[in-house]
Amino acid sequence: MLTEKQYKLLMYINKVLKETGCSPSFEEMKQAVGLKSKSGIHALIEALEERNFIRKLPHKARALEVLRLPRFKPSAIIAEEKKREEALQNSAASIPLYGKIAAGTPIEAIANETETIPVPFEMVAHGQFYALTIEGESMIEAGILDGDTVIIKKTDTANNGDIAVALVDDNEATLKIIKKEGDKISLIPCNKNYQTKTLPASRVKIQGTLSGLLRTYH
Repeated sequence: MLTEKQYKLLMYINKVLKETGCSPSFEEMKQAVGLKSKSGIHALIEALEERNFIRKLPHKARALEVLRLPRFKPSAIIAEEKKREEALQNSAASIPLYGKIAAGTPIEAIANETETIPVPFEMVAHGQFYALTIEGESMIEAGILDGDTVIIKKTDTANNGDIAVALVDDNEATLKIIKKEGDKISLIPCNKNYQTKTLPASRVKIQGTLSGLLRTYH
């Protein structure tokens, strides 16, 4: 089994090669594994080369090729990852995920706390919050995309210009920019292909304002 620093260096070299197609410099490798001298990096590279994890490419300065990756992680790496995971869990909070909300045409409001999601604690430190999954593209020019998860702070008021969850006729919800004019409320999309809807204020109830956004890249 590799030592902790051998493993870290091998995984770092493999990562940089995949991302850039070039081997990292000795200075970069020193920083990656926390060594102060190039001789320490030379020793690690030689150890990895002797065990057939990497090989030096001939006629190229500091060019390396990863031949294989280890099947097992050093115990020190496992312990380090466990600590990071525990720290992440301790710094996260759970909020209810209500369901999908339209960012296009209003849909039936979903307010059943069937599941929860973890979010960074600092995002929900003050107030009550819930999450909704965006369905539609009417807010794409505000950077809110189909499939995003939005974090909503519970409130029954919104200022002009706020992005808010608006409940229409007590059974349909949508995420839009709010604009109040007298006894009317306009629900403004952020997509030129969608139209603003202006309704009597009595038909619209604010359910919360946008506080944050989570996005998963596949």
